Amino acid sequence: MTRQLDRSNINRILIRATNWVGDAVMTLPALEAVRENFPSASITVLARPWVAPLFENHPAVNNILIYKRHDGLKKNISEFFHVINLVRKNRYDLAVLFQNAFEAALLAYLGRVTYRLGFDSDGRGFLLTHGIKRSSEIFAVHQVEYYLSILKAAGLKAESRNPVLYLSIKDLAKAENLLQLNGISKNDFILGISPGAIFGNAKRWPFERFAKISDRASERWGAKVIILGSKKEKDIGNKMAGIMKNKAADFCGTTSLGEAMGLISRCSFFVTNDSGLMHIAAALGVPAFAIFGSTDHVATGPRGSKTKIIRHDIACSPCLKPECPTDFKCMLSIEPEEVWDEMEKFRQAK
Repeated sequence: MTRQLDRSNINRILIRATNWVGDAVMTLPALEAVRENFPSASITVLARPWVAPLFENHPAVNNILIYKRHDGLKKNISEFFHVINLVRKNRYDLAVLFQNAFEAALLAYLGRVTYRLGFDSDGRGFLLTHGIKRSSEIFAVHQVEYYLSILKAAGLKAESRNPVLYLSIKDLAKAENLLQLNGISKNDFILGISPGAIFGNAKRWPFERFAKISDRASERWGAKVIILGSKKEKDIGNKMAGIMKNKAADFCGTTSLGEAMGLISRCSFFVTNDSGLMHIAAALGVPAFAIFGSTDHVATGPRGSKTKIIRHDIACSPCLKPECPTDFKCMLSIEPEEVWDEMEKFRQAK
């Protein structure tokens, strides 16, 4: 059993964020719980640049420490020791390691953080003062509960809740400007589409089907369609926009994460694969329709009252593989009409 954390002398806290956008969103309830357990402490989030915007406006966060990634081993080693020196300088009393990597624990250890809390996976248990063993049950719950369990194991209060995101005025204004430049006004019904997914093709519903739904929304609802995704998903966005009958605003690979968050917040509906943008939409309270195939909807499904998971019970799903080794039935069996029906039901119930 993990020994209880002595809260009496904890004034400066370092939280090592996860490196994937979706995972980072799912840590937000645990981040809020850290603040509730230590209301007067200074909380710093150590994050990679591409997930930092998720924390920049969060009321539980006082500071953000950027952990850059460079091209080349030498520069990355230099950055690692640069961050260690910053951690030492700031004299943190507690490090909460949401990232499971060995490196995260080593950084906190070499940074001389007094208490180091996290799962003892990846052979890093000896680097932690409060190492937590992962039971088989922990893999059967949602990732939100997974991160909350780190705090519970150390005797901290950590109530279950859904992730909530906070946006900056700057990103909201930038998003509004981008929409206006594409002929989209404040009164328009905006359908957001996220046809990509980083992990692999097995997570991606065919972009042709996203296009079909988008055209139907344009024709029947007068919806304005925006396509969102990272630079790696730019090709998918271009292909989808290229086959649509009605014009869509393709923002794939052209916005910062903060700007994408601003755009998503303006969406009336958001249709998506299992992706980081899916979690962002749910955390912003946007009605999100998430199409699942190869991934586990129980562990990584969107959290929120305005979310709908669309999936079929297929014997080999979830397989958690990046590429489908068989017939891709888990995704191909989901027709556009099924997704459209769910959208219609939600719209009529509003």
